[in-house]
Amino acid sequence: MLVCQQIFALDAKFNAHRAPNHPNFRTLYIRRRNQLLRESAKNEESAFKRHYLRIRSQLLQQRYGTSFDQTSLHSRSFSARSSSRVSESPDCVGGVGWESHEGGAGKEVSPKEGVVPTKEADASRAIVGGNSIAENYAFVGVHHIFDQHTGAVTMIKFANNDRSLLGCASLDGTLSVCNVGSTPPTLHCMFVGHTNAVTGFDWSVANDLLVSCSQDGTICLWNVAAKSRLRSVKDPSGAEVLACLFHPSNNNIVIAGNSKGSVDLLNISTGIYQRGGGSSNGSSRVEGRVLSLAVDASGQLLWAGTNKGTITSFVFVVGGGGPKLQRCRRVTLQEGCPVTCISWRAWISREARDPTLLVNCAANVVCLYRVLDQEGLLKLKRRFAVRHKSLRCPVRSTFCPLMSFREGACVVTGSEDSCVYFIDIEREVRPVVNKLQGHACPVLGVSFNYDESLLATSDLQGLVIVWSREKKLRDG
Repeated sequence: MLVCQQIFALDAKFNAHRAPNHPNFRTLYIRRRNQLLRESAKNEESAFKRHYLRIRSQLLQQRYGTSFDQTSLHSRSFSARSSSRVSESPDCVGGVGWESHEGGAGKEVSPKEGVVPTKEADASRAIVGGNSIAENYAFVGVHHIFDQHTGAVTMIKFANNDRSLLGCASLDGTLSVCNVGSTPPTLHCMFVGHTNAVTGFDWSVANDLLVSCSQDGTICLWNVAAKSRLRSVKDPSGAEVLACLFHPSNNNIVIAGNSKGSVDLLNISTGIYQRGGGSSNGSSRVEGRVLSLAVDASGQLLWAGTNKGTITSFVFVVGGGGPKLQRCRRVTLQEGCPVTCISWRAWISREARDPTLLVNCAANVVCLYRVLDQEGLLKLKRRFAVRHKSLRCPVRSTFCPLMSFREGACVVTGSEDSCVYFIDIEREVRPVVNKLQGHACPVLGVSFNYDESLLATSDLQGLVIVWSREKKLRDG
């Protein structure tokens, strides 16, 4: 069943690129694929299906130009299809069409301008069943509790398209990987190598590598299977590195943000920072400390959040000297209130196609922004009250992975009041549809596995709780 779910996730990701001018065809296609995969799931998994998944991934990537490969990307070169600027094609960024908007980030979008499937989304609901938002997110059971860290676990993240591997970054200077799918769940490994707090990390597309950054000013590359460190690279300016991401289309490139306001591009294979990717020409510098980063699925748009309460967008420019960053737009959420987390998502249903950012700001809010153009201009869609004010609590949030197919949509956020909140972003009244109360201190990190069967949360004392759905949903 697992391989069939991975195949469907692959089809769903690329369906936004298929027949952009014929939404009914896209819906019919994904429904038929879902039906065929359900029938196929009755048979035993085989090496043939895994081989089919790998070949289909490669063919879809070649056809649509967006990476979702199941194999290692060690040797992939930067996408040659990129131009010196983001393409002017209306479907070039994340596979979604851009609409014409007026206004900026400070003006909230009318709730009538929905960004999720409408009540008429019969096809979308058919894919995930007719459960309500509250029923879908009835996480009531504790699957397992991990306590291997002695400092706050500020970031957790499930591996890509994987139900079991969970990474955890801690202020105690270590990075851990847990296997929550084993019986009982186990600690796969502890990566020890940083000499100060680990501030961020990311999985490679194939989940064979982890990249991490630290207040010690280094970026480290780890081999998950071998449980070893492959490389450690020092920040060229000696600054603390506070955020890092793999580039989605080229896992040789790591995007890093540091305490001096520089957003850099590092070739992790060679350990060399790209010229023009940071402070060398000033084009990718921002005011303040870079606390959070997000990149769209195409790898052409990047956003950086700072401790000054700003979000700056960048586009990737590809030339003869390799990829570079060009600064585009900046918005201020609230002066002096740190932006601790940014997440990107594009709906892939026929009823809504707008790319969206989910943002945590230490002004007691979590905000939903619509991305308006190819330079990353943002417009406020909704804001929700969440207890988040302390500078020592980098609260994070996440989109729910399967929300593109549902009527309504849900996000999950941590909070300084020790609770985890499930928020229906389309509800104007009482948007909180579930609240988990298992932590005894501020909840910092949240992460779903790809099929939403498990939710992991972490807190200021270093505790990680893995939650499961109620039995009737989990067994289904």
